[in-house]
Amino acid sequence: MILIRAAIFHTTGNPFHSSSAMASFPDGALAIAEGRVAACGDYADVRRGYPDAPVRDLRGGYLLPGFVDTHLHFPQVRVLGGLGYSLLEWLDALTLPEEARLADAAYACTIAKEFVRNLAAHGTTTSLVFGSHFPNAMAALFHAAESAGLRVISGLVLADRNLRPELHQTPGAAYEESQELIRRFHGRGRLGYAVTPRFALSTTEPMLEACQTLLQQQPGLHLTTHINENVREVEEVARLFPWAGDYLSVYERFELAGRRSVFAHNVQSTNSELQRLAGHGSSVAHCPCSNAALGSGIFPLRRHLEARVRFALGTDVGGGTGFGMMKEALQAYLMQRVAHDPVTLNPAQMLYLATRAGAEALALDSETGDFGAGKSADYVYLQPPSGSALEGVLKNVEDPERVLAAIITLAGAESIREVRVEGDLVYEAS
Repeated sequence: MILIRAAIFHTTGNPFHSSSAMASFPDGALAIAEGRVAACGDYADVRRGYPDAPVRDLRGGYLLPGFVDTHLHFPQVRVLGGLGYSLLEWLDALTLPEEARLADAAYACTIAKEFVRNLAAHGTTTSLVFGSHFPNAMAALFHAAESAGLRVISGLVLADRNLRPELHQTPGAAYEESQELIRRFHGRGRLGYAVTPRFALSTTEPMLEACQTLLQQQPGLHLTTHINENVREVEEVARLFPWAGDYLSVYERFELAGRRSVFAHNVQSTNSELQRLAGHGSSVAHCPCSNAALGSGIFPLRRHLEARVRFALGTDVGGGTGFGMMKEALQAYLMQRVAHDPVTLNPAQMLYLATRAGAEALALDSETGDFGAGKSADYVYLQPPSGSALEGVLKNVEDPERVLAAIITLAGAESIREVRVEGDLVYEAS
């Protein structure tokens, strides 16, 4: 047992539905026993419950739950910063050539280590990761994540058309290679497996049938793919699947929309698709930095709320602008300020989207996402660098919402001092 003493913020519910969902403790304590949260609250109250427990005094800094990133691409670390393209242009010019390089096992290991190091350094303790087209690269990612101690769900990316030939598989090979990766890594420690058709644009019906078979044969797997990101992409999907009434119906035909399904982007969604996503219990990964950088559009956040579609944040490395989940929360706020039908996000909602909402999307909310008793002790400890703008602002404010707003606005990786998963240290600033 140990008590961590610091200012603490977390969301105990959904602040889009409740005005009392944020818990804040200016002088707080997190009690941790055997990697699990024993209690969280005001320091004096928690101390009374555990009078003999040792205390780590981290006052002057802030504890937040570990961030949950619901959409980013492992092979795209080195294409970050590729500005000036639309989605399909960006794929052809930058991304697919780089993804093809991961056929080289040594290069894939290098990229995997860079990727997980950046996750940890930015406070992301749980992530749903778009993997590689190559089984050896996937093994490298899983080994790197396991070594780093992170909670990672990922899978072999499946495609059999409209990409570079070296990124294509036959449906039979995709099924066999996926089965072997599932056998080796799914449920191993903090690892999980996601069936990952790249998007409808690059998958034939037999490939989607292979995805369906994998999900049917192994309950508990996740499914992740893209949907309704870009107008031209949506038009091409309609051309390739003339029987489909809309983009979602392609995935529905093969029973790929379920409780453990996360669809990235959904910028160009129809009202019918939103209603059906809600009915399936599926989730959407909202990637505001990527949506802006690639010119895909502004996420219809109000329509998702009204339809009761679950959504959370994703950085979409490398179409996005980096690994920072606080930056992603801020960008969500900024994009909504100029949306046609805006929703002005408050600090509690932004924190929720970066933490608990992601855990809910991944069906991991009983395990992580907040500091509820019994959950995994996943946390990010932030401390403003000396002389920074954030340090100056926080000297001048006391209101908890204002403090949290300043952290989301100004804190980057330079403010992250320590990150833990189940109480285990996964990152410590030098």
